[in-house]
Amino acid sequence: METRNPVLKSRTFAGYARPVELGEGMTIQGTVNKTGFLLLLAFATSAWVWWMFYTSGDASTVGPYVLLGAIGGLVVALVTVFKQAWAPITAPLYALLEGLVLGGVSAMFESLYHGIVLEAVGLTFGVLACMLLAYKSGLIRATEKFKVGVIAATGGIVLLYVASFVLGFFGVQIPGIFGNGPVGILFSLVVVGIAALNLVLDFDAIERGVAGGAPKFMEWFGAFALLVTLVWLYLEILRLLAKFQWR
Repeated sequence: METRNPVLKSRTFAGYARPVELGEGMTIQGTVNKTGFLLLLAFATSAWVWWMFYTSGDASTVGPYVLLGAIGGLVVALVTVFKQAWAPITAPLYALLEGLVLGGVSAMFESLYHGIVLEAVGLTFGVLACMLLAYKSGLIRATEKFKVGVIAATGGIVLLYVASFVLGFFGVQIPGIFGNGPVGILFSLVVVGIAALNLVLDFDAIERGVAGGAPKFMEWFGAFALLVTLVWLYLEILRLLAKFQWR
């Protein structure tokens, strides 16, 4: 059963399920270390764009960097998905590019709602810690039914976002769910919940990779996949907090 993280699937590691010599295989600690490194890279470029925004006070100054990060990050992410062995190079590059997007978007939200970014960051890592604790304690188990439910919900959200994007070209807006009213807030709460549950599927897939003897470079791929989920979670939390503060 695959996750709906766009890049990480439980079967991602299945092709590497073979014995490896001691020290050569994927480990949990190695994946954690590499995830931390990718987060630091993303923070570095986001802080740079943030500084540019507040120095100039003009959103157009950082606009090109946000666009570069969004398009470049998508391309690098796709390359990483199809060329997993390149992850030791492409995962850090993705983190740097994604940091450009996070820095620009965060700075713009912060200029509108003071303190919102710190709250969003704290909530994101708080959710990560809670989901990891719930997973490790057995409170939440990645059963087949659980996976099917999360996959279906995530797939529905993806289709809704795609439909909204396409309809936007024709001037059609989906009413309610993207607004700041009660319906929009409820929708954002649901999306944040689904994003958080995807972390459980990611933890499970990584553990399966370690148990199956995936090669060392898959630590980078696992870290890259976790970063994708965390970025999604952060942006959804940021949007949810903005809706609350607007009201």
